[in-house]
Amino acid sequence: AVMGTKDKASNKTQDLKGKVKEVAGSATGNEKLERKGKSDQTKAALKDSGEKVKDAASHVRDTVTGR
Repeated sequence: AVMGTKDKASNKTQDLKGKVKEVAGSATGNEKLERKGKSDQTKAALKDSGEKVKDAASHVRDTVTGR
């Protein structure tokens, strides 16, 4: 199945939270919070990439099987 709207929203939310943490950490000099924000953004990007790979594999399968 194609990546669900719920998964996309979850990944986007994690990415946005990460950006907020990164900016807040940078603005306050809190390096730990800044690193956590960057980490959250990376995790969201990896999840999104994984979902896109699954979508592509599903599309290939559907093309091969004629669905």
